[in-house]
Amino acid sequence: MATILGCIADDFTGATDLAGLLARSGVPVSLRIGVPDAAPASTAPCEVIALKSRTAPVLEAVEDALAALQWLREAGATRFFWKYCSTFDSTPKGNIGPVAEALMAAIGVEQTIYCPAFPENGRSIFMGNLFVGRQPLAESSMRDHPLTPMRDSNLMRLLEPQVTKPVGLVDRLTVARGAYAVRAELETLRLKGVSHVVVDAVANDDLHVIANACRDMPLLTGGSAVAMPLPGLYLADGVLADEAHRTEKTPLPAGAIVLSGSCSAATNGQVAAYIARGVPHYRLDPLVLADEGVKGARDWLAAQDLDRAPLIYATADPQSVRLAQERLGPARSGQIVEDALAELAVAARDMGARRFVIAGGETSGAVTRALGVKQLDVGAEIAPGVPWCFSSAGEHPIAITLKSGNFGAEGFFTEALAELEQP
Repeated sequence: MATILGCIADDFTGATDLAGLLARSGVPVSLRIGVPDAAPASTAPCEVIALKSRTAPVLEAVEDALAALQWLREAGATRFFWKYCSTFDSTPKGNIGPVAEALMAAIGVEQTIYCPAFPENGRSIFMGNLFVGRQPLAESSMRDHPLTPMRDSNLMRLLEPQVTKPVGLVDRLTVARGAYAVRAELETLRLKGVSHVVVDAVANDDLHVIANACRDMPLLTGGSAVAMPLPGLYLADGVLADEAHRTEKTPLPAGAIVLSGSCSAATNGQVAAYIARGVPHYRLDPLVLADEGVKGARDWLAAQDLDRAPLIYATADPQSVRLAQERLGPARSGQIVEDALAELAVAARDMGARRFVIAGGETSGAVTRALGVKQLDVGAEIAPGVPWCFSSAGEHPIAITLKSGNFGAEGFFTEALAELEQP
């Protein structure tokens, strides 16, 4: 099956978010964990490669993205999408802008757009400013993100230090006039030498206008939501053949584990709601892990009934996170937690867990690598941008969902496990 749309995501939960929205079209979507070692063989019309580059050094992030681009080209892709977080998670040096410029140069394009809006999940852009719900980005909980604190809400100001060419804006007033107006404004900006264009979007209809206007551009960038209409547009254009299907759920034993490393406000609420249901739970403290290792958690897990879907979490409030980072340093504090959750995921699999609910981008990357997951078939969404995926781990079939920290309602963990029981 020929690949048409090749997508590169800067973390694992972002990749599943994108894959889930693309799969709404019914077009087959395959998700790869890292750049595959082998040359493309059996590929889907929409291929998504999940990198772990959001907080990597800039040169490493660019190198990984270019390797992913090369594999996708070999798979036959002619359209490309660079996916980053809907809260534009990055530092003043990158990695969103540098990767975009490298991809532009490799593909040979003069201009691309930036649209991290996801109205369904409360992310909107107005006059170049990103809002999380009703709050400007810099006033939201992202202000205190442990790795990428977002202290400015203006996407153009955030992007300018990261790129070498001019940055511009297509505002909401233009988007409201339709796809023709957006295309005309992009062309005007291109003739002025503006290569990087932030595009406003405050509602789902805006995303369809933007995707329609940009459907012929070889490279788009943004959050997952602006890519959602692309398969349908490509089908209408005859670029994609109509090969719609729905991924079938694999029958699985009841054993499950919930692993949460995200410290977002949303995940804190989800952890609290799940604990309130009376499920067995164990909190990982990075300071304790640094001193004593993971044995205490392993011993606790060994005594659990996986049919009750126990929770192991390092999710904590910003003050606790800062305390651990002051003692251990941000990098070591995060790595200790990731390594522990990865080890516990393998232990749970060996105990019989076949259903994995994972919260947090870094955690998802660590867990999938530890389980040896390389490729996933994307199934139905549990919440906007969060699908169940089906793969294998150690020769065992598994279902796994990789949730971005900010996504999902309070009852997400319970809803996710219940969705697998639906016919």
